[in-house]
Amino acid sequence: MADDNNLNLQELPSEAAAAADPAPAAPAPEPEPGLDPDADSETEIVRTARDLEAVFDIPVQVSAVLGKATMQVNQLLKLGRGAVVELDRKVGEAVDIYVNNRLVARGEVVIVDERLGVTMTEIIKSDSK
Repeated sequence: MADDNNLNLQELPSEAAAAADPAPAAPAPEPEPGLDPDADSETEIVRTARDLEAVFDIPVQVSAVLGKATMQVNQLLKLGRGAVVELDRKVGEAVDIYVNNRLVARGEVVIVDERLGVTMTEIIKSDSK
Protein backbone atom coordinates (compact mmCIF):
# COMPACT_ATOMS: atom_id res chain seq x y z
CA MET A 1 0.00 0.00 0.00
CA ALA A 2 1.14 3.55 -0.64
CA ASP A 3 2.52 5.89 1.99
CA ASP A 4 -0.22 7.33 4.28
CA ASN A 5 0.50 10.87 3.06
CA ASN A 6 0.38 9.90 -0.64
CA LEU A 7 -2.96 8.25 -1.16
CA ASN A 8 -3.35 6.30 -4.40
CA LEU A 9 -6.87 6.66 -5.84
CA GLN A 10 -6.68 3.23 -7.44
CA GLU A 11 -6.50 1.68 -3.98
CA LEU A 12 -9.70 3.48 -2.79
CA PRO A 13 -13.18 2.05 -3.11
CA SER A 14 -15.12 3.56 -6.03
CA GLU A 15 -17.26 5.88 -3.82
CA ALA A 16 -14.20 7.33 -2.11
CA ALA A 17 -12.44 7.75 -5.46
CA ALA A 18 -15.45 9.59 -6.85
CA ALA A 19 -15.56 11.86 -3.80
CA ALA A 20 -11.85 12.63 -4.07
CA ASP A 21 -12.06 13.33 -7.82
CA PRO A 22 -13.03 16.95 -8.39
CA ALA A 23 -16.31 17.42 -10.25
CA PRO A 24 -16.03 18.60 -13.85
CA ALA A 25 -16.24 22.36 -14.16
CA ALA A 26 -19.57 23.80 -15.27
CA PRO A 27 -19.51 25.28 -18.77
CA ALA A 28 -18.86 29.01 -18.87
CA PRO A 29 -22.00 31.11 -19.42
CA GLU A 30 -22.57 32.31 -22.95
CA PRO A 31 -21.82 36.01 -23.42
CA GLU A 32 -24.75 38.26 -24.27
CA PRO A 33 -25.10 38.95 -27.98
CA GLY A 34 -23.34 42.11 -29.06
CA LEU A 35 -21.07 42.27 -26.02
CA ASP A 36 -17.36 41.62 -26.06
CA PRO A 37 -16.82 38.75 -23.57
CA ASP A 38 -13.35 40.09 -22.75
CA ALA A 39 -14.56 43.65 -22.09
CA ASP A 40 -15.46 44.87 -18.64
CA SER A 41 -19.27 45.21 -18.33
CA GLU A 42 -19.01 48.73 -16.88
CA THR A 43 -16.86 49.78 -19.82
CA GLU A 44 -19.48 48.33 -22.19
CA ILE A 45 -22.27 50.32 -20.49
CA VAL A 46 -20.26 53.55 -20.62
CA ARG A 47 -19.48 53.01 -24.28
CA THR A 48 -23.17 52.44 -25.04
CA ALA A 49 -24.22 55.59 -23.16
CA ARG A 50 -21.53 57.57 -24.95
CA ASP A 51 -22.83 56.31 -28.29
CA LEU A 52 -26.27 57.71 -27.41
CA GLU A 53 -25.00 61.21 -26.60
CA ALA A 54 -25.94 62.34 -30.12
CA VAL A 55 -29.64 61.89 -29.35
CA PHE A 56 -29.68 63.31 -25.80
CA ASP A 57 -30.70 66.82 -26.97
CA ILE A 58 -33.51 65.74 -29.31
CA PRO A 59 -36.83 67.01 -27.90
CA VAL A 60 -39.66 64.53 -27.42
CA GLN A 61 -43.31 65.14 -26.52
CA VAL A 62 -44.36 63.47 -23.27
CA SER A 63 -48.09 63.17 -22.50
CA ALA A 64 -49.86 61.76 -19.46
CA VAL A 65 -53.39 60.69 -20.37
CA LEU A 66 -55.84 60.51 -17.47
CA GLY A 67 -58.50 58.94 -19.65
CA LYS A 68 -60.43 59.31 -22.90
CA ALA A 69 -63.99 60.07 -23.93
CA THR A 70 -65.84 59.81 -27.23
CA MET A 71 -68.63 62.24 -28.06
CA GLN A 72 -70.41 63.72 -31.01
CA VAL A 73 -69.58 67.22 -32.24
CA ASN A 74 -72.96 68.59 -31.12
CA GLN A 75 -72.24 67.32 -27.56
CA LEU A 76 -68.81 68.95 -27.69
CA LEU A 77 -70.32 72.27 -28.75
CA LYS A 78 -72.72 72.19 -25.78
CA LEU A 79 -69.86 71.98 -23.27
CA GLY A 80 -69.25 75.12 -21.27
CA ARG A 81 -67.56 76.29 -18.12
CA GLY A 82 -68.16 73.79 -15.31
CA ALA A 83 -69.17 70.96 -17.66
CA VAL A 84 -67.97 67.51 -16.67
CA VAL A 85 -66.64 65.10 -19.29
CA GLU A 86 -66.79 61.51 -18.08
CA LEU A 87 -63.59 59.58 -18.88
CA ASP A 88 -63.11 55.85 -19.42
CA ARG A 89 -61.03 55.45 -16.24
CA LYS A 90 -61.91 54.89 -12.61
CA VAL A 91 -60.46 56.75 -9.65
CA GLY A 92 -57.09 55.26 -8.72
CA GLU A 93 -56.42 53.65 -12.11
CA ALA A 94 -53.02 54.24 -13.68
CA VAL A 95 -52.57 56.99 -16.24
CA ASP A 96 -50.98 56.25 -19.61
CA ILE A 97 -47.64 57.91 -20.37
CA TYR A 98 -46.92 58.49 -24.05
CA VAL A 99 -43.66 59.62 -25.66
CA ASN A 100 -44.19 60.94 -29.18
CA ASN A 101 -47.67 59.37 -29.23
CA ARG A 102 -46.32 55.93 -28.29
CA LEU A 103 -47.39 54.27 -25.04
CA VAL A 104 -44.24 53.68 -22.99
CA ALA A 105 -45.39 53.51 -19.36
CA ARG A 106 -48.20 53.75 -16.83
CA GLY A 107 -48.10 55.77 -13.67
CA GLU A 108 -49.82 57.61 -10.85
CA VAL A 109 -50.62 61.29 -10.56
CA VAL A 110 -48.58 63.09 -7.88
CA ILE A 111 -48.28 66.69 -6.70
CA VAL A 112 -44.81 68.24 -6.74
CA ASP A 113 -44.44 71.82 -5.45
CA GLU A 114 -48.11 72.63 -6.22
CA ARG A 115 -47.80 71.20 -9.75
CA LEU A 116 -49.16 67.95 -11.12
CA GLY A 117 -46.71 65.23 -12.09
CA VAL A 118 -46.70 61.54 -12.87
CA THR A 119 -44.59 58.86 -11.24
CA MET A 120 -43.97 55.80 -13.41
CA THR A 121 -45.15 52.53 -11.92
CA GLU A 122 -44.92 50.26 -14.97
CA ILE A 123 -42.78 50.34 -18.11
CA ILE A 124 -44.51 49.03 -21.22
CA LYS A 125 -42.26 46.84 -23.37
CA SER A 126 -42.56 47.40 -27.09
CA ASP A 127 -43.41 44.44 -29.30
CA SER A 128 -42.37 46.19 -32.50
CA LYS A 129 -39.46 45.02 -34.67
